[in-house]
Amino acid sequence: MVKHDDAQLDLVFAALADGTRRRVLTQLEQGSHSVSELAQQHAMSLPGFMKHLAVLEAAGLIARSKQGRIVRCTLEAEPMQEAAQWIAHYERYWNAQLDALGRYLYHEEQTCTQANTPEKSASSAITPSVPTKSGARGPSRKR
Repeated sequence: MVKHDDAQLDLVFAALADGTRRRVLTQLEQGSHSVSELAQQHAMSLPGFMKHLAVLEAAGLIARSKQGRIVRCTLEAEPMQEAAQWIAHYERYWNAQLDALGRYLYHEEQTCTQANTPEKSASSAITPSVPTKSGARGPSRKR
């Protein structure tokens, strides 16, 4: 497995755990935006929104730059790639586990099918009796 910085991964996963922060990252996929442009999309106070940006910045998921009085944010995807590599390792693990389970269940099904299939013998070759006709079905009608 690739060695990862646990503290950095903790920050990335904590940042991605919140829907507001994920939406901010989605907005930044289109390019850099000012803080006010990003904040307009969310129904919260500016100080509350700034806390979300601080979490994203601490995780290394965004970079801030100041141009005059305007603070702009830009997406930094590198930490998400490391998190994706970590997840991919466990995806391979679970795929291997599920493949092994599938093979086991297939083997069990084949074993049970073979055990439940009766062998042909003279006693199993009895011909079923032909049904006889009885009277009309349902209640009889008197006229």
